[in-house]
Amino acid sequence: MAITAAMVKELREATAAGMMDAKKALVECDGDMEAAVDWLRTKGLAKAAKKAGRTAAEGLVAVAVSGGKGVAVEVNSETDFVGKNAEFQGMVGSIANAALSVNTVEELAVANIGGKTVTEVVTEKVATIGENMGLRRMAALEGDLVVSYVHNAVTDGMGKIGVLVALKGGDDAFGKQVAMHIAAVNPAALSEADLDASVVEKEKQVQMDIARESGKPEAVIEKMIVGRMKKFIAESTLFGQAFVINPDLTVEAAAKEAGAEITGFVRLEVGEGIEKVAEDFAAEVAKTMGS
Repeated sequence: MAITAAMVKELREATAAGMMDAKKALVECDGDMEAAVDWLRTKGLAKAAKKAGRTAAEGLVAVAVSGGKGVAVEVNSETDFVGKNAEFQGMVGSIANAALSVNTVEELAVANIGGKTVTEVVTEKVATIGENMGLRRMAALEGDLVVSYVHNAVTDGMGKIGVLVALKGGDDAFGKQVAMHIAAVNPAALSEADLDASVVEKEKQVQMDIARESGKPEAVIEKMIVGRMKKFIAESTLFGQAFVINPDLTVEAAAKEAGAEITGFVRLEVGEGIEKVAEDFAAEVAKTMGS
């Protein structure tokens, strides 16, 4: 029986199994959905499926650099404690190394680690450690020189915030300073040209509304907006921000002094954009005791 994408999707939604596991189960069971569910259970994947409904907003970001390519990956877990687990850290490190050979998170999910796909490795670790976890994001950066930095690293190359910086000219020391700046200040884009036009337009409208509340003439408001938008762009872009190492210089000016051109950057922080469910400590303990 031909296994369709819709069948794989249906089984994944029913069991929360990984894509490759769901497909394999359907192949093994000749498309029989109920049998495929049982197959997943017998392979020890049902435990992972039970965990999949929980919010995984903790975990680690790991970075790896080889030659002129750097990668950053985010692997999530339910609790911060797992991020300190050596077994989990070893898995995340292996995933980061595998990412050096691919370009997208979809490719990484099916990349090989010790004869298994990354998705299979993560699923098995869910069953071993007992928490929901998953590969969430990957970013790659190439350049003449790529420098990595991890803020508050829990072990070599991984922590809560991972940064990559690509340079032409300059050296590792300056690249690390820029990466530390990016970790701390979190610029939205490299330069004004890289800013999302819709974000800029929205900010402009907000500033115009604020200025009009003052009752000043439109001609005055237009001049006010020019200054405010110039400040917004400077504060939002890496090139325009005051360099944390030397606030008298912008990052762009500091790069020129260092004989470097910053050609790109990546910043990943664990849990960005994930809505966490707030629970008080007593409720969390009660839930754990009841599980």
